[in-house]
Amino acid sequence: MNLEHQLSSYVLSAFEQVWNIDINPEIISFQETKKEFEGSHTLVCFSLTKFTKLSPEQTGEAIGKYLTAHAPFVTRFNVVKGFLNLTISDVYWLDSLKSISQTTNYGFGEDKNELVIVEYSSPNTNKPLHLGHLRNNFLGYSVAEILEANGYKVIRNNLVNDRGIHICKSMLAYILFGNGETPESSNLKGDKLAGKHYVLFNNILLRENVIIRDTISKEIQSINPMVESGQLSPEEYITELVDRLEKLERSNPGMDKLDLNKYKSLLLNDQCVLDEAQNIINYILNPVDHNFKVEEKNFSLILAQSMLLKWEEGDSQVRELWQKMNTWVYAGFEETYEKIGVKFDKYYYESNTYLLGKEVVEEGLKSGVFFTKDNGSVWIDLKEEGLDEKLVLRNDGTSVYITQDLGTADLKYNDFQFAKSIYVVGNEQDYHFKVLQAIMKKLGRPYADGIYHLSYGMVDLPSGKMKSREGTVVDADDLVNEMLQTAETNTRELGKVNDFSSEEANKLYQTLGLGALKYFLLKVDPKKRMLFDPQESVQFQGNTGPFIQYTHARIRAILRKADEIGIHTPLWEFDRIELLPVEKDVIVWLNKFPQILKEAGEKYSPAEIANYVYELAKEYNRLYQEVSIFNEAHMPALKSRLLISYVTGNLIKTCMKLLGIDVPERM
Repeated sequence: MNLEHQLSSYVLSAFEQVWNIDINPEIISFQETKKEFEGSHTLVCFSLTKFTKLSPEQTGEAIGKYLTAHAPFVTRFNVVKGFLNLTISDVYWLDSLKSISQTTNYGFGEDKNELVIVEYSSPNTNKPLHLGHLRNNFLGYSVAEILEANGYKVIRNNLVNDRGIHICKSMLAYILFGNGETPESSNLKGDKLAGKHYVLFNNILLRENVIIRDTISKEIQSINPMVESGQLSPEEYITELVDRLEKLERSNPGMDKLDLNKYKSLLLNDQCVLDEAQNIINYILNPVDHNFKVEEKNFSLILAQSMLLKWEEGDSQVRELWQKMNTWVYAGFEETYEKIGVKFDKYYYESNTYLLGKEVVEEGLKSGVFFTKDNGSVWIDLKEEGLDEKLVLRNDGTSVYITQDLGTADLKYNDFQFAKSIYVVGNEQDYHFKVLQAIMKKLGRPYADGIYHLSYGMVDLPSGKMKSREGTVVDADDLVNEMLQTAETNTRELGKVNDFSSEEANKLYQTLGLGALKYFLLKVDPKKRMLFDPQESVQFQGNTGPFIQYTHARIRAILRKADEIGIHTPLWEFDRIELLPVEKDVIVWLNKFPQILKEAGEKYSPAEIANYVYELAKEYNRLYQEVSIFNEAHMPALKSRLLISYVTGNLIKTCMKLLGIDVPERM
């Protein structure tokens, strides 16, 4: 039983003995005593006055007298405007310190016999991981660690988005402009090679849009009569259009070049992508809308959509290219995962699960949960749930995102019978997951209430918002390498590796650089949007990973010195002593950990752990600055300070491990 529970028990006894009243324990509220007052725990008395029929101050006095008389660990009290501040005995704090030092996995919860799936990362195979993915991966990994520490069995799951229109965009650009390059020939990681072509595709869309809006509309209108009168066949139309575009390009040197001959070949000859060029002809011949969005009237997008249909039909050429490019990307992802120190217990692939979603749609149609519109598309009406109508299957039979999530949710439950399924996904998908849970409830799934969206805010940089399709994202690999370099520069300047071997120094830079990055991204509440400042994150002062890591290294140095001077007996074997206030403050913080860990698990918030361990490190550093350790002549006092150091160091290491962060033994 922790201290708050023990104090609550004595307060309940006070009401029974003094006022002959049984009260609800939930109305007893303790909080941390303010620094300007003596004590460590404060009882808020205002809600208790209706039972005592006394003022808040009188109620506090009465309870304080009872506690000092009956609770052996309460030595003094003071009342300030209805707040009862309690001073706990040194004996209690020292016994608590000794108990913590001998407890394996201090603060961890008992086995709850429940399984939780934490799904994170979930990358698209058309681009490399970026800064936003890093926050996702670090959140997911840390939440899994925290839940395990709270007694849950956890499956770390990665659902790879390896199919869809976005994948086809990269594939189409590769067909047009890849020239057979590979990761080896291009000297690019496979995920970066795919990302290069994804950006290229969207640049093509932008250029096509400019061409159509500003130049091509006149050319199209001038040759429309020839098509409509039959003077030009579709093939001849394409040839005429290409010729005119080439002339326009020659007369406009500033216009970005397109390899239009490859477009012509793709339109007319590459049957694995498009069966009939006429589809594009008819689309282009529609009147030009000067207000359309970039991705509404572009023949490259039509080709990508056609490629998606071919993929779903099992076209061998499309599937072969898809498999080749995805294999490159998977290898790139694994290299990044290893570098940033995250892992997974289970992988699912949308290419294997999207058909399961179609089966769920068929089930829902039969039961009346879904309905079909006149154009053949399938929808669900969620207006009663405060949502809207939601498309679950396009009229051409292809899946949308929610379709594949329906099937995957069933598959995960069949595989693991989870109590909770946590999706770590950015807050732009809040509506999506409300829809997912609502659909599963309507379908009567037993796990529907266990679906939880761990929604997190986006990461901004001092330079502004990132955009994947424009190639303005901060690449994860590049950022990690930059953090390691910055950690090396700062550490060398501070002279913290003067006696390190090259191997030891490089390991330290890795530990500090990744620690700085992870801590900075995790210390902010997941729900909040955040600004990532690389320079601030690597500082050795303030609320940063390196500050906490350095505190651990300092403690390990103190314990090594103790061993060198012969203090080998168990540190907890010493007589009773009187604690200094700063020593007691550190022990109070050590005692808070079990509750902090519990709250972090309930809130799915690594920020609770991050900010706790920062406060613990601050308190210890205050002790280090104010109190001499090795100049202490009184051996019990020396041992008590070493024990405080030992327990604090271990708990810092535990907390940082829960965040996925290593700590150095020396600096």
